[in-house]
Amino acid sequence: MPYRPPLIAREFFVADPPELPVREPGEEGLSALTSAEVVAFDGQGVTLKGSTSAEETLVVQITVAGEGVIRVRLSEDPDARTRSSRAISMVAPGEYGGAVVEASHSRVVVDAGSLRAEVRLNPWKLRFTDRAGRTLVEQDPGHPDISGRLRTLPFGRSTLDGAPVAYHDTFAAPADEAFGGFGESFTPLDKRGQRPLMWNFDAFGAESQRAYKNVPFYLSSRGYGICVDSGTPVEFDVCQSTHSAVQIIVPDDLIDYYVIAGPTPAEVLDRFDGLTCRPELPPKWAFGTWISSGFFRDSQERVLDRARKIRERGIPCDVLHLDCYWQADGHWSDLQWDPETFPDPAGMLATLKEQGFKVCLWMNSYISHLSPAFAEAAEKGYFLKRPGGETYVADTWHGSYPACGIVDFTNPEAVEWFKGLLRERLREGVAAFKTDFAEGVPADAVAFNGMTGTELHNVYALLFNDIVSDVTREVNGHGLVWARSSYLGGQRHSAQWSGDSDTTYPAMGSTIRGGLSHGLSGIPFWSHDAGGFSGTPSPDLYIRWSQFAALSPLVRFHGTTTREPWEFPPHAEQAAIEALRLRYRLMPYIYSAAVTAAETGAPILRALCVDYPDDPVAWQADLQYLLGTDLLVAPMTSADGTRKVYLPSGVWVDYWTGEAVDGGRYVTVSPPLDQIPLFVRHGSLIPVTEPGDTVADAPRVSLLAFGLPERESRTTIRDLDGDTTVTAVRDGDRLVVTAEGPKQIDGVEFVGPGAPVVINEKPPGERPCSE
Repeated sequence: MPYRPPLIAREFFVADPPELPVREPGEEGLSALTSAEVVAFDGQGVTLKGSTSAEETLVVQITVAGEGVIRVRLSEDPDARTRSSRAISMVAPGEYGGAVVEASHSRVVVDAGSLRAEVRLNPWKLRFTDRAGRTLVEQDPGHPDISGRLRTLPFGRSTLDGAPVAYHDTFAAPADEAFGGFGESFTPLDKRGQRPLMWNFDAFGAESQRAYKNVPFYLSSRGYGICVDSGTPVEFDVCQSTHSAVQIIVPDDLIDYYVIAGPTPAEVLDRFDGLTCRPELPPKWAFGTWISSGFFRDSQERVLDRARKIRERGIPCDVLHLDCYWQADGHWSDLQWDPETFPDPAGMLATLKEQGFKVCLWMNSYISHLSPAFAEAAEKGYFLKRPGGETYVADTWHGSYPACGIVDFTNPEAVEWFKGLLRERLREGVAAFKTDFAEGVPADAVAFNGMTGTELHNVYALLFNDIVSDVTREVNGHGLVWARSSYLGGQRHSAQWSGDSDTTYPAMGSTIRGGLSHGLSGIPFWSHDAGGFSGTPSPDLYIRWSQFAALSPLVRFHGTTTREPWEFPPHAEQAAIEALRLRYRLMPYIYSAAVTAAETGAPILRALCVDYPDDPVAWQADLQYLLGTDLLVAPMTSADGTRKVYLPSGVWVDYWTGEAVDGGRYVTVSPPLDQIPLFVRHGSLIPVTEPGDTVADAPRVSLLAFGLPERESRTTIRDLDGDTTVTAVRDGDRLVVTAEGPKQIDGVEFVGPGAPVVINEKPPGERPCSE
């Protein structure tokens, strides 16, 4: 009997990406830049006329876009812009006053300080070096194989029937180079051997290369990053088809990318955010616990009962999230309360406010064709259209909900109409919106401004979140959205979560990887559904995921079934509450890390390579992370209760036992069910507080000192009242602690062997720490 492959269900949804044509053997249409000549140059860059192997003339522009940042463009038209720019601008290149450009008939050098581009004009060659001349990355020369065919795509373009279909470039990749980023990718942290496609999917979980949030940016273990400015489905072949090269394919009117110097990942991310935008710092209450109604029918009575139980049981919580069923079933998402189940929403919101709760409402940009709002919006042209001009009614819920119209945010009138719906809810007292979906723009849709669905698909998430953020800021004074989809520059939307993960240990592991990759893409404020989304977690998984959530940048309990702690066995409820109390105790540390992240773009949930870029293991250890700079967290991603934890170089202190452990190696841990593996950098000072019901209930701060520093330890407590710098200086067997700033330090507790005498001193003009 002939072999037949197993039957595998093919995943699909309304917005599958278009496929690029496949070039047949011997078929023409591939051109490579072979030489160039200088047309013009100034103090910031150079314009070159390039000749290709297909006897075309293309324009190359290499310019300084900031200190340590160089932009490269290849196009037919020197004024070409990415097609997505008709809807939104994602990158804002700057200048560098110290730039130097040298050009001759054979060579060009563009110097941006910590990054240099060196060009040989004939034959063409481009490489980038650091200030000292060390090669960071260079274009792959694309040597033909024995058959005469190129195995990698050159710096050039591909055409079909004479029309350009994509531009491309390829960079040589040394055998030991590692790559991180590309957005919220749930695959292993080092993307070498993978092929990320920049197309926002409804990913149906967190266990494939399909991602809700793509970012066409990566950083390298060799001390640089690359950002591609395009909203089209850019494809990165990261040493997959050819293990020694990274290929970038851009189906746009040009290839437009930025090479960004480090040398550290943190420095790359700082410059990257300078190009795109700085992260938006969420309001402080957003760092408290969010507890959801879950994805099933809800009511005003149930919400008020939920709030009462949370306070009675001493569960730290700042936000109640109301998911789909605050609206009438079948009408999602027309942004109107269901009058039967929520007869007095304003009264309910006022009561919750008195109890210390903020309220977040679920919504998306799809409106069911059964909703009363649909006919009005369709008649006025507020939805995306089909090529023939009729409203595009799409199966955005994959058969599980009525088909919907997709609000067209390129239409200014549709934007104002949609903002009006949001404004009504905000003025009633709603604090924020969860912006779900937005990955469903079909490739064949047509927008009001003439863009195709392919051109709009990725940047639609930015338009959606921008609109919700703008109107929220207008009414409430902050721009927080809780977003599922995003794209390049999406760090300005200050809360993102990882989508619909399964309730399994492997899914929790993949979720950690997604958060680490997203952090390496410039997005620091990230979360996930504690317990997983689809299904009901076992009690032990609920505990382990609650611990991971409590030590994440943001924390929310949500799923298709309830995640309310009291709906689990008593031991699971107690363990989840204790995890949240630990979070609230660490709130001065977490919020300090958040303020710094908003300023620098460095993630809060940090892959080890952020702080240990020269350690090869740090680019591979992707089931653990640093929370801020001093806490190492290793969630339990298996039910067997044992795991290996990699401790980087130095000495680490077990948070629970105070035992000092030498790093630079793996250790095996078997923590009890009510503890998550947690290590603290030796010598660090961790600001803590007494946990209360809400974040605002704990204004006073004390310190945990983990081991005697060799000489001095320092930490900065960052809060709404300003920065307080605390210094601990070792004096023999004494630890002398001083604080400068608005915070009064209530005391210092030493954790670890050999507790010293702690002395709180008063610096000139400041008050002492209290004993």
